[in-house]
Amino acid sequence: MKQLWTFGIEQAKSCLFAVVIFSTLAITQMIELSNRYDWILLICIITQIIMLVTHLETWDELKVICVFHIIGLALEIYKVHMGSWSYPEEAFTKVFGVPLYSGFMYASVASYLCQAWRRLDVRLVKWPPNWTVAILSAAIYFNFFTHHFICDFRWFLKIATVLLFIRTVVFYKVNDKVYQMPVVLSFVLIGFFIWIAENIATFFGAWQYPNQSDTWQIVHFSKISSWLLLVIVSFLIVAMLKHIKGTNKESHT
Repeated sequence: MKQLWTFGIEQAKSCLFAVVIFSTLAITQMIELSNRYDWILLICIITQIIMLVTHLETWDELKVICVFHIIGLALEIYKVHMGSWSYPEEAFTKVFGVPLYSGFMYASVASYLCQAWRRLDVRLVKWPPNWTVAILSAAIYFNFFTHHFICDFRWFLKIATVLLFIRTVVFYKVNDKVYQMPVVLSFVLIGFFIWIAENIATFFGAWQYPNQSDTWQIVHFSKISSWLLLVIVSFLIVAMLKHIKGTNKESHT
């Protein structure tokens, strides 16, 4: 129970950015704040500055988070344009129908991964070659765009992920005791919990799917598949950067 408690506390600390976003969504909806998308963006920026100043996040982690902000915002603009979902409320900080705060929702996933990696002293064993990881990450990301025009290759990409990482194991430390888990299982677990978070976010009006225009409904289970792929991209980018940085450190020592 002590180990489980410590693990839960470290996970909660790692989710701080996401908790701030969800809390802001809930509070701004309950008080019916006008232009709340703009307020959410302001709170996200202030939170990011505070986390950096208080050393809850490092400069290296901020760089990774900024990359995810750009990647996520580009995907949001495209998906809104294609009618996959919408942001119906008015805001000054909207670009092509997408509020800028939406990038922080993707950045919060990167923030969680970076912080959990550091707090739990994560290590990856039997990591595949970086070039294969880069190709797979790019293929998964661009499939979110191209499946509107050509075949959806998500199941092929999932199979490719399993085959590429079938031997990869993630080691993490809780109170100096080391545990291990197949990295593929970690993809599934993170994707599932993000789907739960998505239901909370849509309930508080973070964005809106077409079937939620009249009344809120639970997000379809098929979205777990999409989040699973997005988590894989996020994890692979963070892991690649950590792996490359670790390799560079070893080469200098």
